[in-house]
Amino acid sequence: MAKKRKKDAVDIAAEQRAREQAEVEQAFLTGINTLRDLIAPSSLEFDAKHFRLGSKYGQTLYVYGYPREIYTGWLSSVINIDEVLDISMFIYPVDTQIILNNLRKKVTQLEATMAVNNEKGKTRDPGLEAAIADAEQLRDQLQIGAEKFFRYGLYITLYADSEDELSYVRNKIETIFGQQLVFSKVASSQQEQGLNSTVPQLSDQLQIRRNMDTGAISTSFPFTSADLTDGKGVLYGVNMHNNGLVIFDRFSLENANMVVFAKAGAGKSFTVKLEALRSMMLGTDILIIDPENEYQQLSDAVGGSYIRLSLTSDTRINPFDLPQVTDTDEGEDALRANLVTLHGLLRLMLGGTQTLENGQTLSGLSPAEEADLDQALIDTYARVGITNDPLTHNSVPPTIHDLYDTLLHMGGTGPELAQRLRKYTTGTFAGIFSQQSNIDINNRMVVFNIRDLEEELRPVAMYIVLSHIWNITRSEKRKRILIIDEAWLLMRYSDSANFIHGIAKRARKYWLGLTTITQDVEDFMGSKMGRAVVSNSSIQLLLKQHSSAVDVLSDVFKLTEEERKRLANFPVGQGLFFAGQNHVHIQIYASPTETGLVSTTPKEDKRPQLSDGSGGMPTKVR
Repeated sequence: MAKKRKKDAVDIAAEQRAREQAEVEQAFLTGINTLRDLIAPSSLEFDAKHFRLGSKYGQTLYVYGYPREIYTGWLSSVINIDEVLDISMFIYPVDTQIILNNLRKKVTQLEATMAVNNEKGKTRDPGLEAAIADAEQLRDQLQIGAEKFFRYGLYITLYADSEDELSYVRNKIETIFGQQLVFSKVASSQQEQGLNSTVPQLSDQLQIRRNMDTGAISTSFPFTSADLTDGKGVLYGVNMHNNGLVIFDRFSLENANMVVFAKAGAGKSFTVKLEALRSMMLGTDILIIDPENEYQQLSDAVGGSYIRLSLTSDTRINPFDLPQVTDTDEGEDALRANLVTLHGLLRLMLGGTQTLENGQTLSGLSPAEEADLDQALIDTYARVGITNDPLTHNSVPPTIHDLYDTLLHMGGTGPELAQRLRKYTTGTFAGIFSQQSNIDINNRMVVFNIRDLEEELRPVAMYIVLSHIWNITRSEKRKRILIIDEAWLLMRYSDSANFIHGIAKRARKYWLGLTTITQDVEDFMGSKMGRAVVSNSSIQLLLKQHSSAVDVLSDVFKLTEEERKRLANFPVGQGLFFAGQNHVHIQIYASPTETGLVSTTPKEDKRPQLSDGSGGMPTKVR
């Protein structure tokens, strides 16, 4: 009878296996795909020291040793490392009473050991004394409820394309841990358990844990990734380290200046226009010097003023205009400050030039010419009743015609300087800067276009426009952003470079943020004033660079080796965003509506979007 029952059981099991095999074969033959089939790798192979997941190599480490003291954020350097990692933490609360009983026994053992050592006349053991002090302190904290007790496990799975790369990544992780006296090991012969412990299925199969109290375990708080957002301001893009938003108010920093470096086509103008558009929505006025007619579309869309400067236009800007300041001390200095500005402008207009070794151009006015020009400027203002007294500053200012007459009728080098100035009064360049100003920048966005000006006149025009904007800024303090595109044109000349540096240093006082954009990094950074402008800018944006500029920027911004490599290979719209002492890898995003307003790329509306076409998701800069 027993044999028959056994045979029946065997037959039933065989039938069950046959049915299961038939079901599997049927599923295979009919090509049924489950979700698990779709997400599963093509193969999974485990070795003693690593595993292969399809074509990828992986390896799981566990942390087994910690220092006596550890500081908050010690894990952030690993979380932010530029490698593919899976990190799992397992935290098990332990009943406080059990720990108190164990600690009481442990303290008794430690004190007994110390007493025995004292009786034998042995030297003091600092490690033993520290253990007793730590245990007593923990007992006190547990007893009053200030601390809880936990068992803590930390596992890290690395991924790479080859065994050599896997070894390289592991060494990086171990080095970072070792610097903080945290020790890790490869989960030898337990790679399968290690992988299962780090995939998101809440399974601690390694079970390698360490005792920790609340204070110690809180230092490993994982959400300490490189973050650069202050919760207010404008959206600059997405943090590529953690997919967080980079939202920043540039006026919250020590100064609101920004520099943007990028090669042609890397997205620098797109990014700056996007920031300008979003800043306007928060009440900031935008002033732009546009050398290539890139900002007209944006200006027209927001109802801004587009001022085209050319020898044939009716626009006039008088460089002799004075700011209408209300502060008495500043009013007394207004004339003197404008005289200094005019000295720099006239050196640019009149002087023969010499090129220095660093490529910067220096004016060639002689000391006698400088002295005569200074006296002529003072006399020109005096002839229309303007002196150092602020009450006289409301008079109609003189023009270059008045300066020409003053130089022509004075002694010394005056007549010669007048002849060199004549092309700006009655000669080729007459009109645009030799008459009273007729422009009004009382608009939320004002763009000065200088594309149609002759090449020789462009630096002069940029200098005069800057001076005019600076006077308006000093007259009425409002939150403004001044954008200078292709700023390297001004950095080539010592006087205009000094003027930009002066604005960068003083802009914060007048609630002004200066944005300088350039693609000629070597020329800009080769100038002493160029480097000074960078050092006076709290925000820097480095987009894709030409390989020749990478070394220059790496030296200035102290980039890591990995950042150096990426700087020359960033896709369009990605770069390094610096704000104060922090920086992140950023991707610039724009909505389809914003893209239509700020992009000047042909057929821009046909670029692929990140959404299903509904317009609800942003597009990348491409």
